[in-house]
Amino acid sequence: MTMLNTLVIGAGTMGRTHAAAYAKMEEVTLAGIVDTDLAKAQDLAEKLGTKAFQTYEEATETLDAIDVVSVCVPTPVHKEYVMKAADDNRHVICEKPLARSLADAREMINYCQDKGVKLFVGHVVRFFPEYVRAKQVVDGGKIGKPAVVRTTRGGAFPMASNDWYSDFNSSGGLVLDMIIHDFDYLRWCFGEVERVYAKSSRNRVLERLEYALVTLRFESGVIAHVEGTWAHQGFSTKFEIAGKEGIIEYDSAKVAPVVASKKETTSSGGVAVPESPMKENPYFTELQHFINCIKKDTKPIVSAEDAYKAMEISLAALESIEIGKSVVLKGKKEREAVQ
Repeated sequence: MTMLNTLVIGAGTMGRTHAAAYAKMEEVTLAGIVDTDLAKAQDLAEKLGTKAFQTYEEATETLDAIDVVSVCVPTPVHKEYVMKAADDNRHVICEKPLARSLADAREMINYCQDKGVKLFVGHVVRFFPEYVRAKQVVDGGKIGKPAVVRTTRGGAFPMASNDWYSDFNSSGGLVLDMIIHDFDYLRWCFGEVERVYAKSSRNRVLERLEYALVTLRFESGVIAHVEGTWAHQGFSTKFEIAGKEGIIEYDSAKVAPVVASKKETTSSGGVAVPESPMKENPYFTELQHFINCIKKDTKPIVSAEDAYKAMEISLAALESIEIGKSVVLKGKKEREAVQ
């Protein structure tokens, strides 16, 4: 049995999530936790039976071996730690969004490739059973050709160290930090996005409240309306995928399974076909998948390039909000020319 030693950078919400997952995994050792707030790192390390450090350098000088580094710090410092880990020949699992700018994201991807280390990005929605099941239903043709999609994601304004989410230049707001999850998922399901149009409440209401509505037109013809909010209490997500033969619906607030309503030719209307997703921790599933990809040298369900594409959609949405017009992304011919 080959053990992989992991180091978690950041003891905030996602750092705690990564660390707890590693602590439960077989063939993985949680070697340490790093946070500039040493007391925070020590508290988490004590709970999980590992060591705490204030800096990455202190951890690497003290620990005998580190194979994988989880980067769970604010977006603006992702690049710094991803590159440090790559310099030390360590595989990297970085939380989303990969970076604040496409230029930084591309540099990080290329840097890891040049150093020969794997770079994974935490687009965890691809590992939520409800979302996985919905994609299977769509791919299986059970609702016919997909046409219109609606997704909603959000809750209260996030609280974090130094209130960094409220600094738009650091976080990119909810469009880059949160509904990027939906952009990635929808691209996974329906292919490349052709055009983006977005509206946001930012700079119109209180700073610590934000709402956005983004319309995506896919090259496949699918239209998606993506809603995000940091202005409501109680986090929830929902989606509705309408095809020519039926609709898939899910609403986490109702704590209900995915339901596919299939159209019938009789006058009785729709027939509900409930699907009960398995109870599992998507974050554990995601991280275990990345660990397995490292061990077996296989391709992940979500790649660093996928993360880049999700950022591209998010930043196009922010541009659309800024200029008040739709933004056209690179078409198929343009992408092929670049490749």
